[in-house]
Amino acid sequence: MGETIPRLQLGVIGALALSVTSSVAIVICNKALMSNLGFPFATTLTSWHLMVTFCTLHVAQRFNVFETKAVDTKTVMLFGILNGVSIGLLNLSLGFNSIGFYQMTKLAIIPFTVLLETLFLNKQFSQNIKFSLSLLLLGVGIASITDLQLNLVGSIISLLAIATTCVGQILTNTIQKRLNVSSTQLLYQSAPFQAGILFVSGPLVDKCLTKQNVLAYKYSPFVLAFIILSCVISVSVNFSTFLVIGKTSPVTYQVLGHLKTCLVLGFGYTLLHDPFTNRNIIGILVAMFGMGLYSYFCTRENKKKQINDLSSQTKETTPFLGSKNNQDMMEEVKKPNKDSLV
Repeated sequence: MGETIPRLQLGVIGALALSVTSSVAIVICNKALMSNLGFPFATTLTSWHLMVTFCTLHVAQRFNVFETKAVDTKTVMLFGILNGVSIGLLNLSLGFNSIGFYQMTKLAIIPFTVLLETLFLNKQFSQNIKFSLSLLLLGVGIASITDLQLNLVGSIISLLAIATTCVGQILTNTIQKRLNVSSTQLLYQSAPFQAGILFVSGPLVDKCLTKQNVLAYKYSPFVLAFIILSCVISVSVNFSTFLVIGKTSPVTYQVLGHLKTCLVLGFGYTLLHDPFTNRNIIGILVAMFGMGLYSYFCTRENKKKQINDLSSQTKETTPFLGSKNNQDMMEEVKKPNKDSLV
């Protein structure tokens, strides 16, 4: 047991590191692709990401890197479609709202996830965890929200995006644990459905947002090179997303997402010379402090839970006092022993 816990912790740390590294890399790559090279078709690009991810996992499965596990087709199909719809809605939210309101939408995912898990999964969040999450959201809000412009259509789309994203991430965790499937197995079976729904709806969503047709776009060799690089990085992003949610929780994954936001702001200032103000610096520092508190409280509560689980297992495996073996043991204790101190 002593060796298992450190291995689990190393697995979680590895998953978190992979998620942060790959996500920051793909954000920088996509920013260069969309801002500098003028390729604005985010939803269609995401469908290509998922197609490449599925093809990569299919090749890995053929080489016996992992084993497939039969999961109810209806469950996987609905799960995949839900995740695909949530991605499309988040992109539409960015198109119909100001950047500030879009950031508010992303921030709202954490409290909504906490609410849903409390109401429907009976999961308890301590006051310390809630305080650290509030501090984190405050910091990210200070660092990233600049303007708030409300409109009815954009607000409705944002609410739908929040709901589908929260449910999708909760199901990512729940399906893995209740059906005993790995993150790789779940991603492999759901990726075709996610890719399919985005491949069909992506060009329509992108045309609605950009007034351009992805099929009529002139693809230069440089643009194609960045698209291929983005698709390659996306394999790691998609894999680590399912891995982190499966090993930790949807809330922890969202906390990690805000860490990526802070890192992207920092890299944007360092590498791309984006404007950076004192407000950005203060917000990032507050957010990082909130993340540190969240990590500390989660680690402390997990250790307490592990100790309680071990003590309960010990009680269950201890023989009853009335058993014959225990009576014999008590008789042996009562016999005089020359090595006894009494």
